[in-house]
Amino acid sequence: MASRRLALNLQQSLRNRTALNAVKQRTRGLATPVSHGSKTESTTLSNGFTIATEHSPWAQTSTVGVWIDAGSRAETDRTNGTAHFLEHLAFKGTQKRNQQQLELEIENMGGHLNAYTSRENTVYYAKSFNSDVPATVDILADILQNSKLENSAIERERDVILREQEEVDKQLEEVVFDHLHATAFQGQPLGRTILGPRENIQSISRDDLVSYIDKNYTADRMVLVGAGGVPHQQLVELAEKHFANLKDEPSTQQQSIEVSAQKTKPDFIGSEVRIRDDTMPTANIAIAVEGVSWKDPDYFTALVTQAIVGNWDRAMGSSPYLGSKLSTFVHNNNLANSFMSFSTSYSDTGLWGIYLVTDNVTRIDDLVHFTLREWSRLSYNVTEAETERAKAQLKASILLSLDGTTAVAEDIGRQIITTGRRLSPEEVERVVGQVTEKDVMDFARRKLWDRDVAISAVGQIEGLLDYNRVRNDMARNSS
Repeated sequence: MASRRLALNLQQSLRNRTALNAVKQRTRGLATPVSHGSKTESTTLSNGFTIATEHSPWAQTSTVGVWIDAGSRAETDRTNGTAHFLEHLAFKGTQKRNQQQLELEIENMGGHLNAYTSRENTVYYAKSFNSDVPATVDILADILQNSKLENSAIERERDVILREQEEVDKQLEEVVFDHLHATAFQGQPLGRTILGPRENIQSISRDDLVSYIDKNYTADRMVLVGAGGVPHQQLVELAEKHFANLKDEPSTQQQSIEVSAQKTKPDFIGSEVRIRDDTMPTANIAIAVEGVSWKDPDYFTALVTQAIVGNWDRAMGSSPYLGSKLSTFVHNNNLANSFMSFSTSYSDTGLWGIYLVTDNVTRIDDLVHFTLREWSRLSYNVTEAETERAKAQLKASILLSLDGTTAVAEDIGRQIITTGRRLSPEEVERVVGQVTEKDVMDFARRKLWDRDVAISAVGQIEGLLDYNRVRNDMARNSS
């Protein structure tokens, strides 16, 4: 459970995908082992379009996809939900292929085509046999540059997205984390949800969709990624054929100004949002401080620190997870059903914190108090043994998460689009290995010690002390 969560955090899957992406898979993909000794090659065309690959000569299949540096953060209050809406319409027909032809072509190749939207990225990718890579790239280029965006399809997808929103709203973890973003980055693009509010879903027009593409789908914000059997030079040639004419900047000066505004670092706001519902069986609480960006020198130290706090779930067994001091205490005192630490990164900021679930609602005060006490301990009393355990767990999760061409493509695309280069698994392992207990304590003193927090709480939360009491509790623990 813990290694799975760490892998999700490393890949930025936590909160960065909508809940129902899996239903868009057209056919089942093939798992292809890849070598961690392969090198990532990168080429940039004259228009700024980048191609990045990791070639495994013995692989029979390849994953190719386009990672776009634009998601819900690139929207306005009025158009929030547009990026996700476009993801739905991508498979509904282009100037060259109607929906049936598109689906049939993919099925005849025996591959699958998929897409997802996050707060900062939109991704379209496909998995196929190596011989079908040219056709796959042609399809990806077609849906990205020539989607019809017919009004009839737009109207049909409104209902589909509204149903998807209803399903997401049933998942308490999704709800709590959306509210956490909304309060931590309130009034700012990063605080908006990916699907957008119901009224936007009902009102987004074709003009909004076209404008979003025109402003954000530019060559300098796209990376064509290949992982598996496709050679780098072949993908470069396919990119030159299909993407060389893609414009390298927005069409208007106003759009350029809006794109620049997207890059403004958001302010983290110490605040809270509470939704009390005593009909729920549990209290669901997320507490976070401002975290680190993908590019931050503390990125891996934040992950190691997160791993020290750990994850625990009563349902996984009656014994505490002895590697985590907090889990031992929570288990012995029956304070929670589960908790999950997280370190979520974005291009210029992040959230570092913990998600708590408990049905012992009369002891929420104790649960929060001892959680914040554990955070404070990280500033002055971290042992070499627990640091090494956390590092080993993190390194294992990194390697396990890169099993298959799609996972490797995801890793390449995310890193290239956010940092401009890809750290290989070997480099990551080396950097993680260099983190010491002194680094963890230094990180905790700078990022956790007596810092403002954002709180999101849903359910039976009457026992959660008011914000100032929680904030003062953190200050006391730090003194």
